[in-house]
Amino acid sequence: MSRTQRLDQLRTTLRTELADYPDCQCNHTDGELTLTVGRANLITVMHVLRDHPQIAMTQCMDICGVDYASYGESEWVTHTAVNSGFGRGVTRPNPEVDPKQRFAVVYHLLSIQHNIRLRVKCWLDATQPIIDSVISIWASANWFEREAFDLFGILFNGHPDLRRILTDYGFIGHPFRKDFPLIGQVEMRYDPEQQRVVYEPVSIEPRTLVPRVIRDDARYTGGAA
Repeated sequence: MSRTQRLDQLRTTLRTELADYPDCQCNHTDGELTLTVGRANLITVMHVLRDHPQIAMTQCMDICGVDYASYGESEWVTHTAVNSGFGRGVTRPNPEVDPKQRFAVVYHLLSIQHNIRLRVKCWLDATQPIIDSVISIWASANWFEREAFDLFGILFNGHPDLRRILTDYGFIGHPFRKDFPLIGQVEMRYDPEQQRVVYEPVSIEPRTLVPRVIRDDARYTGGAA
């Protein structure tokens, strides 16, 4: 059975088995299936995805957070950068936030039996980005959920040890959120007199340099050298 046939079969099975959950929607785009699930039914649906013999998503390969603030907007689109290269900088504005769908948790599942993958997405609001933990279904979710908590501030209800995993002790904020400043909150350096690491206010300018323009190369466009 080809990959396209497996995807079509999985999509048909999902629509049949999840027909009782109107908040579940399955989209087939660019050769991949994405199942959108409501937060209230996440655990029930995940059990179906793991235990149903025609789905059998027995492995959770990854869990990641997404911040959709200012989604689709780009601070890098500029015409003056063509001539000035790195000489011009842009300032990050405060992103506009859709409070109902600012965050999302994305699960990447794998069925070894059917040799197929499935992406599951669950939307979270900006005021209470809380979702149930899936550790009871896939033990591998433990560190993935801790990472999403550390970088995005997403809380996983029922996680046995939800604490930071990548940032330093006492770190303030969540660095993968779109409203987190690129310069950070504090500067850190080693003080030889005190013989310890000290934290100080940030002294660098909050600006983002426009990347160098990559121009057309005749070697790859078929033109004359």
